[in-house]
Amino acid sequence: MSSLTCTNFTLLTAAAILLQIVGLSLFVFGFFPIKPALSGVSGPESFRPSSCDSIEVQNFTALHPDQLKSLYQELSEIPPSYDRLILMVIDGLPAEFVLGRDDEPPSKIYKDAMPYTQSLLANKMALGYHAKAAPPTVTLPRLKAMTTGSIGGFLDVLFNFNTQALLEDNIIGQFFRIGWKMVMLGDETWLKLFPGLFTRHDGVSSFFVKDTVQVDNNVSRHLSYELYKNDWNLLILHYLGLDHVGHLGGRSSTLMGPKLKEMDEVIKLIHSSIIQNHKQTLLVVVSDHGMQENGNHGGSSYEETDSLALFISPKHSHVSVSPTINQVDIAPTLSLLFGVPIPTNNAGYLITDLFLPLQDHELLRAMELNSLQLLKLLEAQTTHSTCKSLYLDAISLHKSWKMKNDLRSASNDEFKNTVFAYNEFLKTASQQLSHTATDKPMGLLAVGVTTMLLSCIIFLFLLFKLIQETYQNLKLQLSEAFIAIIIIILVLSMGSSSLVEEEQYLWHFMTSSFFLISLHETFKSKSTNKIKTSILISIIIISGRVLRGWHQGGVNWTHLPDISKSLENSSSFYIKLLQILSVFVILVLCFYTLSSLKSCVVILIMGSYLCVGLLVLNYVMKYQGDGDNDNDGILAAQMIYGLIVGLTSVMVVGSPWIVSFDLKDLVLKIKDCLYLSGIAYVFGWCFLQLLLQKPVNSMPISLLLVQILATICCGSDFKQWVEIGAIYYLGMAGHFSLGNTNTLATIDVAGAFIGISTHSTVLSGLIMFVITYASPMLSLLSMVLSISMKDINPKFKNMGQLLKTILGFPCLVPLGLNSVLLVAYTIILLLMRNHLFIWTVFSPKYIYVVVTTVCVLVGVLIVASTVTYIVSVVFLLRHRYYKHSAS
Repeated sequence: MSSLTCTNFTLLTAAAILLQIVGLSLFVFGFFPIKPALSGVSGPESFRPSSCDSIEVQNFTALHPDQLKSLYQELSEIPPSYDRLILMVIDGLPAEFVLGRDDEPPSKIYKDAMPYTQSLLANKMALGYHAKAAPPTVTLPRLKAMTTGSIGGFLDVLFNFNTQALLEDNIIGQFFRIGWKMVMLGDETWLKLFPGLFTRHDGVSSFFVKDTVQVDNNVSRHLSYELYKNDWNLLILHYLGLDHVGHLGGRSSTLMGPKLKEMDEVIKLIHSSIIQNHKQTLLVVVSDHGMQENGNHGGSSYEETDSLALFISPKHSHVSVSPTINQVDIAPTLSLLFGVPIPTNNAGYLITDLFLPLQDHELLRAMELNSLQLLKLLEAQTTHSTCKSLYLDAISLHKSWKMKNDLRSASNDEFKNTVFAYNEFLKTASQQLSHTATDKPMGLLAVGVTTMLLSCIIFLFLLFKLIQETYQNLKLQLSEAFIAIIIIILVLSMGSSSLVEEEQYLWHFMTSSFFLISLHETFKSKSTNKIKTSILISIIIISGRVLRGWHQGGVNWTHLPDISKSLENSSSFYIKLLQILSVFVILVLCFYTLSSLKSCVVILIMGSYLCVGLLVLNYVMKYQGDGDNDNDGILAAQMIYGLIVGLTSVMVVGSPWIVSFDLKDLVLKIKDCLYLSGIAYVFGWCFLQLLLQKPVNSMPISLLLVQILATICCGSDFKQWVEIGAIYYLGMAGHFSLGNTNTLATIDVAGAFIGISTHSTVLSGLIMFVITYASPMLSLLSMVLSISMKDINPKFKNMGQLLKTILGFPCLVPLGLNSVLLVAYTIILLLMRNHLFIWTVFSPKYIYVVVTTVCVLVGVLIVASTVTYIVSVVFLLRHRYYKHSAS
């Protein structure tokens, strides 16, 4: 069988990568479209059934705001309950901090931190609800839900970092059209969603999570002035500090109590002002989402979706009937309370408790208007609906009640039956709209899957072809076959939501099993290095066991004890001690690997790395934590960034000149250049992670490095493709050892702002990627070091054949393994598109699969570019050397 030339090999690999990117793009934009919304905005027509539209409601946009406001009041037949609204958003506040959980009051520490708010609830001056937020639980889609009443698309989590103007019908726009003057203080997301609608505003960035003080002071400093003013109808206060406290220290942070107390004082100030100056003001205190125990959010757990809705007014004199609502219910409730049309795409239904002060006919009219809006949306989004009969029943009962009420013969039971009928329709319609699956273009999805499958076939064909060309004996040992078995088991597990949630157990078990099998085969072998290899494999297994116990569970078992929790609950002294030890271990390994190079520059490089290590150590001791956002801390982090990037660049680019030996030995020079470049990548990356990772993750980074270096040192006992596969698997297992899961809630948002003085979406997004994919990228970068340790046949025909020999397995093995997992999970996601957990389990996992693919492509590109550069420069230097010698 003829072998592929380097050119054909490269072209096929590039074509497979291109096909994978195209197929993945088609599938993602087909499966995760932006949720369709009805165009236009609700107007006077929303107060009448479609069959009753009349000439008087046409061209309403030309009306003066005061005229439009009067028209709405006339058509709605419900007098506005209030004339001013204060919407206070406490970002990230779990409802259980205020209302408790499972019929139990909030814990004493939270209750004592908010005495005034608790007194309002106890004295029936406030109605409190657990407002269930739909995933993804990040700010942008939650604000959209509260203002439009609609459930956003899943990819809103990505747009959370680059907010665009909200074009969908919403209550803010409705208020603006009736002439309301609006003021916004706090999270600048509001300014991006509603540009030009606020009379006064002072926005702050929501992503600079290291700031827990100034970000809220910037809101409160305007508060007394705005409460004194009478020129506004809507005042929005969006406090970010509590969410930032959560990201930095979790729910149990020492800063949480004081922050809750600060929010309680703000509520007290506002409520006192309402009572004294303007009793027709409604104060609504809400949170956009909750938070997990570690303070993160984004997923679908109870702790993350448990947001707060608190309605405070002197008019309230009763307790809430139902303590749980949906977050989308806020939009129609506020619309009806203030006399504006319900937004077109609203899927929520009014909170009945807030309308009890109204007369019976006004309450029924409010329910009728909400029902009418939901029916129109149902008819527009679905071809058939079982809700229509429920709507007709409610309307029939309502008409009967009105006729009897006019004759003063209506009974209280008939009124209750009508309310019950409306509630049945509203609840059923809201649930159907919230769970309606978005129509997916199956043709586009099929093309995407087929394209990715073709890409996968090309990768596997090239890999099999390369194995045939490299090894004469294709008989596999058990450890070699286990590389493929691991992938098969992972593919089979993807259809189970529980195994997706707890995927880390599979990775830890499979990698440990592989090395145990390898250890058994080493004992049985007749290799002269079997004692050394056995010791190295034992080190890998022991390190893996420690890593396995560092972070417990993905979703369901996070409450179980583990090493990281024990360290965080103990004195910070132990964490600092482990950080010092980690820096020391990485420095020792760095010096040891550098010592084998014969170059006068090695001492200078060692000194540079010592400088980097000391700077990182100084940073973690002096600035990490509360000092991250200090000017000195930012400058120190930026200095480390610059030194790592500069040192790595110099070592890689300058490696052909740094390494000194006879140019006649071409293979040796290439291997030493690659060795130096590999050291630069691996140790530069490790020091960067010591700077960026949470303090408790410093030791896992050094253990991952030990595992990878030990695997490379065992390379002589493994075939190259097996070694590359093992390193890749270590990187994936290490991903979970650092506390990552398949939920968005474990993304370390706080670390993404280390060394950044002002918010930058690009820079913070890049750092977030570096933190999250620390382990997979470390395994990919180590491929350069692995290549340098392999024997290279000096009898190559040309540079192309040499590049193919060197780069074949390090590029194809990661690309092939990842491609199999990508295609398999894509097909499973498509099959599970109607599954109950499609948006809470399978879709978040797919986001990780997609970004892992990006990580693999970037890592392979770095490896291929580095090797190609070094080989090309060494060949050029050799050519010049011989040319100079000949002359």
